[in-house]
Amino acid sequence: MATQPSLPDNFIPTLLASLNENQILTEATDRHAYGYDNSRKHVLPDLVVFPQSHEDVVAIVKTCNQFQVPLTARGRGTGTTGATVPLQGGVILSTERMQAIVEYSPDDRYIVVQPGLTNQAVQDHVAEQGFFWPPDPSSAAYCSIGGNLAYNSAGPRAVKYGTPRENVLGLRVVTGNGDSFHTGVYTTKGVVGFDLTRLMIGSEGSLGVITEATLKLTPLAENIRTLQAIYSDIESATTAVAQIMAQPVIPCALEFIDGAAINMIRDYSEMNFPENAGAMLMIEVDGSESSLDHAVEAISKAASTTGLVSLTAAKDKNEARVLWDTRKALSPALRTIAPKKINEDVVVPVSQIPALIRGLESISNKFSIPIVNFGHAGNGNIHVNLLLDPDDPVQSQNAHECLSQVFKLVLDLKGTLSGEHGVGIEKRDFVDWELDSVSLELMKKIKQQFDPNGILNPDKIFPLKLND
Repeated sequence: MATQPSLPDNFIPTLLASLNENQILTEATDRHAYGYDNSRKHVLPDLVVFPQSHEDVVAIVKTCNQFQVPLTARGRGTGTTGATVPLQGGVILSTERMQAIVEYSPDDRYIVVQPGLTNQAVQDHVAEQGFFWPPDPSSAAYCSIGGNLAYNSAGPRAVKYGTPRENVLGLRVVTGNGDSFHTGVYTTKGVVGFDLTRLMIGSEGSLGVITEATLKLTPLAENIRTLQAIYSDIESATTAVAQIMAQPVIPCALEFIDGAAINMIRDYSEMNFPENAGAMLMIEVDGSESSLDHAVEAISKAASTTGLVSLTAAKDKNEARVLWDTRKALSPALRTIAPKKINEDVVVPVSQIPALIRGLESISNKFSIPIVNFGHAGNGNIHVNLLLDPDDPVQSQNAHECLSQVFKLVLDLKGTLSGEHGVGIEKRDFVDWELDSVSLELMKKIKQQFDPNGILNPDKIFPLKLND
């Protein structure tokens, strides 16, 4: 096993005092796959390590801190913003072998897990006793709990049940100098000390490495009902969203796609839409069987705005699957037409969704880059897809300014640059557009307290011009 020239002398031997050789990758061909995420950006790490326990993580972090070697924690690499790309090389700490269930207490509605367990594995385990963990990103079958926490990734159910920040009771963490600490509680109430749990969630591995997470569980609903509403225009659909969210029956999913997305589905699948379809909502309600008829009636009433073209309520699981197939046809269509698209997840107040979509149409025309929009309408979290063709010189030249205009529009509408994909590399240099200088300085001081030598995920979170 050969020491990499870019690592300090004695670095690997020091690691091997605590780890086994089968927990380390040194060959470039083996390390290559750990240098990128779903952003498709890539930097080859100098070393990849696979801890299996909290103690392993402590040993790795202490060694990296001792030798001043950059350390980037990584889950399954499903993130889209480049947050796990090791910009300075160094060590990738992969949590994929940390898949233990440490403790499970159905009576107290929590489960303690290591960060490498997939979201789906958690869901399958707790479902056996009638529970679920609300965060459900589209990559649930592949993404890890650690990655969900690093980005505060939520998915459709956040509209009713909240994000990881609302569904994590506590954490076990290793700081940048190798110190261990616990955050949070095992109860659903607790207010002792600062809320370090919520601080860690969404910090993208820049403050510490999470080694255990205490997840708050929710009882599974008896049943779910699915509705599909098609509108003639964006304004009608958005009015419906506002009305749905203003009445007492809160949907467990409220998904939106715009007219451009509908046309793409129409062109690249056999799905049928009315000719005048300008927007679509997919709506789900859950609860006790006895309450669902009322819930469907209440949602249907709220969704029936001027401009409603059709409203369909599924009568069974098969009909629900057919309705969702229309939404699921969008992803393969996007992969077909623009495999190298730019996918941003912005958030605006629900009332501003029409202004956002209209503004995006104008930006699309100005820069000759098609833009397709869909997302979680109930909380204004819209996935903005720039269908970029890198081989088109006009689009390639316009891409950065186009993205800048998208972000400016979002902030002008009192929105935020990211809902659940994080900052990573993609949005790093726009962060000071949203956060004021005092906030950024406070954040940098917090980073220094947790990671005094700056080894954890360097060159992320803060704009590079502010890192000096």
